[in-house]
Amino acid sequence: PGLRDYIVSFGLWAPVASCFLMVLQALVAPVPSFLITFANGLAFGVFWGWMLSLFGHVLAAAVCFGISRALGRVPVEVLVGKTGLESADRWFERWGVYTVFAGRLLPGVAFDAISYAAGLTRMRFRSFIAATALGIFPQTFLYSYLGRQAPEYVALFLVTSGLVVLGVIVVAVVRYRRERRKPKQNLR
Repeated sequence: PGLRDYIVSFGLWAPVASCFLMVLQALVAPVPSFLITFANGLAFGVFWGWMLSLFGHVLAAAVCFGISRALGRVPVEVLVGKTGLESADRWFERWGVYTVFAGRLLPGVAFDAISYAAGLTRMRFRSFIAATALGIFPQTFLYSYLGRQAPEYVALFLVTSGLVVLGVIVVAVVRYRRERRKPKQNLR
């Protein structure tokens, strides 16, 4: 209710404040975006909270994409980190726009890092926006629904989401270690 009350305190400008917070969190991460989506569901109802959150996420992603297009790789490495950007490069090299779509579907994937990295590729802006919107669609609905229907269960949802993210990390680490143990092929 604290974040919801803050957003609602802007009156008719509350939707604009919500979108501003969504972009701000993408740039400096003061509040995780899913908390804004929860608050939108609580403040505006499931449907309008969902639509507002969807728009806010896409707007935030577009801003990050545009920043990386305008500034180039070196400043983006400072924002995202070289390791994260190199990892994203490998995904984009292999999967292209599907990286954006899949990255939006999975909770715990660095939303903003994907947006910045995508801006450094030759990906068309329209394709990026479409993949972002389609990928974030189910997640924003779920968070808006939970924000509106069951605020008392938010803690349970966060713990469950955390466990899912932890599981994904464990699987990734295990796969990484297995790959490192494989003998390298001689390239002669």
